[in-house]
Amino acid sequence: MKNTIQTVFAATGSYIPDMIVKNSDFLNHSFFEKNGTPILKDNATVIEKFREIAGIEERRYARPEQRASDLGFLAAKDALESSGIDAETLDYIIVAHNFGDVTYETNRSDMVPTLASRIKHMLGIKNADCVAYDLPFGCPGWVQGVIQADYFIRSGDAKRCMVIGTETLSRVVDPHDRDTMLYSDGGGAVILEASSEETVGILSHKTQTHSLEHAMLLTMHNPVYDCGGEENDIFLTMNGRKLYEFALSNVPLVVKAALDKAGVHLSEIKKVLIHQANDKMDNAILQRLFKLYDIESFDSAEVMPMIISWLGNSSVATVPTLLDIILKNKMPGHHIGKGDKVVFASVGAGMNINAIVYQF
Repeated sequence: MKNTIQTVFAATGSYIPDMIVKNSDFLNHSFFEKNGTPILKDNATVIEKFREIAGIEERRYARPEQRASDLGFLAAKDALESSGIDAETLDYIIVAHNFGDVTYETNRSDMVPTLASRIKHMLGIKNADCVAYDLPFGCPGWVQGVIQADYFIRSGDAKRCMVIGTETLSRVVDPHDRDTMLYSDGGGAVILEASSEETVGILSHKTQTHSLEHAMLLTMHNPVYDCGGEENDIFLTMNGRKLYEFALSNVPLVVKAALDKAGVHLSEIKKVLIHQANDKMDNAILQRLFKLYDIESFDSAEVMPMIISWLGNSSVATVPTLLDIILKNKMPGHHIGKGDKVVFASVGAGMNINAIVYQF
């Protein structure tokens, strides 16, 4: 018998930290090359080149007293309060992150208890049947959490799930690495529930892990120069060029696989909500995707909304934050209405890639 249960978004929420860090705030930083030698170009030139590639002019950092679980809680609270959904009716709370709670001015991960348990505690949920767990999956963690929630709901194991993405990347990056300017903090959340309406909800999804050759493109490393921290400090570091090449070669194929699985042509897609990793890379991915369908003319600014210019790259929080902003009509020029088909996609450490095809 055909399964008629569909998984739909019932609510969204986000928390955007209020500490704004502009590019000009990095003018007095000391930046070094990967080999430990000082970058010879002046900081104004380095920052402008960064802006041209990443598309970032400012980013948000959590307040000193806030940690990732706090940002996740505030995003979850927003989703619950804006929808009127009772938190006691949640069957699962899935929290995507990569570094746990990191206290200000340290880079030590604290993941006991799980962030999901902490957030459930802060929400005051009494229901013991509400299962709370964490999902570390690189930047695609929130998208993967939605995929897991879809499995729970379609199997009949759950009727309502919350998926949160939260991160404080500003606390795990090396201040002397120019890539530090990419990263930011934030939290986003969605509540998914079962629906009997066949033409809405998650139509398909696809996930891949390319670990044999590409697992080490994003790693944690000791700095190659003295940054004044603890002797055993490790920081987030990436091989930017190879990561860019990997994403361009593989992400469009995963998105197409998800579209093929759903029986949906790219021309039917209203929006592509992609992880806000890097403006140049995301635009190149979109161009490659349209090229797979021999579509040469399209408006990338219309199809692919971008918030990276003012929010930076907050890892697992970028996609749910973007979705919340659009659905709450806070992004002029972008609207998602009933019947619109949307692609969600992400790529990140692992290297992991995933995509979802969804109809509103």
